[in-house]
Amino acid sequence: MVRQKKQIDLTTEKITRSIFFLAWPVVATMFLQTTFAIADAFWVGKLGAVSLAAVISSAFMIWIIYSLSSVISTGVVAMVSRFVGAKDEASASYVSEQAIFFSVLSALALSSVGILTAKQVFLLMGTEPEVTNLGVIYLRITYAGTIFFFLIDTFGAVFRASGDTKTPLRVALFTVGLNIILDPILIFGWLGFPELGTTGAALATFISQGIGTFIFFVLLKRKSLKFELRLKPKLDFSMIFRLIKIGIPTSVSGILFSVVYLFINKITASFGTEAIAALGIGNRVESVSYLTCFGFSIASSTLVGQNLGAKKPQRAEKSAWTTVRIVVLITGFISLMFLAFPKYISSFFISDPEVINMAIGYLRILALSQVFMGLEIVLEGSFAGAGNTVPPMIVSVPGSVIRIPLAYLLAFPLGAGVNGVWWSITLTSIVKGTALALWFKKGGWKKKKI
Repeated sequence: MVRQKKQIDLTTEKITRSIFFLAWPVVATMFLQTTFAIADAFWVGKLGAVSLAAVISSAFMIWIIYSLSSVISTGVVAMVSRFVGAKDEASASYVSEQAIFFSVLSALALSSVGILTAKQVFLLMGTEPEVTNLGVIYLRITYAGTIFFFLIDTFGAVFRASGDTKTPLRVALFTVGLNIILDPILIFGWLGFPELGTTGAALATFISQGIGTFIFFVLLKRKSLKFELRLKPKLDFSMIFRLIKIGIPTSVSGILFSVVYLFINKITASFGTEAIAALGIGNRVESVSYLTCFGFSIASSTLVGQNLGAKKPQRAEKSAWTTVRIVVLITGFISLMFLAFPKYISSFFISDPEVINMAIGYLRILALSQVFMGLEIVLEGSFAGAGNTVPPMIVSVPGSVIRIPLAYLLAFPLGAGVNGVWWSITLTSIVKGTALALWFKKGGWKKKKI
């Protein structure tokens, strides 16, 4: 891993070129992670519906870990990109140092709580005993690696906010590749290793994330950033408060999204373990669309932040809407794939005909909301780049909460069955994407101070 030498000025370079310069490494990173998620589901799926359901059910709590880490990383992107745009490297360095140290402390606290409460989470979801037993072990190992999740997220945010999206890609390329290699070795006991099943899948992630964290530390020591980091273990609570103030709305939205999915999972569980497995397949497949959008969201966030720092609000706005147009084209194509090939996509993961049939319905319904999901994700990033994270929270919170009664109403009183759950997800995505686009168009985010 070497220092990235090619840099462009994101406040003067052609906007479309800047978007792709930033986005393609992030999208590639997201696809690597998606490839891992698909590979993980593929190998675990070979163990049967119970094992797959255990891992899928854990995924909602893992999303909470990511959401909590976003408190820090969202603040980092907003503040560091603003300082880089203003050519204030000393302040960008100081913010980054504080964020990294705070990541360590907060991750250790979360790990302790998560390990102790893992079983209660599965009891709340109402999963079958076999699913619960496997899932608790998987989730506890995941919580033990929370410090790696947090640090990789924070390190990646620092590099991306400075305009370097290729270094996080290189780290992800190594760690995800290692994870994919370790998965079947530890799950099935290849090469003389013990056969660990779903526990092996969790350990593969723990090991690869730990090595990824170490690589980032090495890169920082080699001064791979535009500015120097000293990593002094001393907290500046006023700076931490500024970071948290920006990041909390995004984190609240993410955590609530996860909590809502716990209840969605519970409603889905009423239709059997096969329905939970179908939900997991749909989520894995939709991650292709979601994470692609997230990659472009990071590009928009960095461009908005740096251009606001450079006192160019109109260029910041143009950057956001140009990114939206690109994502609409991509998600439109993905929707066509969901509509045209749902059976082929579903059968890749599992051979159970009942699970495949449920997953086909999920993909066809999801196809209707992909463009709107793209709108929501990119504009959330655009708001975050401006440090104005409250509007996305105001849209996301009620939009996510309403999924619970809507799913129940459609599934049971209105008799739509498990498809009612899928429709609750799609309909609310359409509303959220539309609402956020209208709010961003008002332009109040241009005047946000951080």
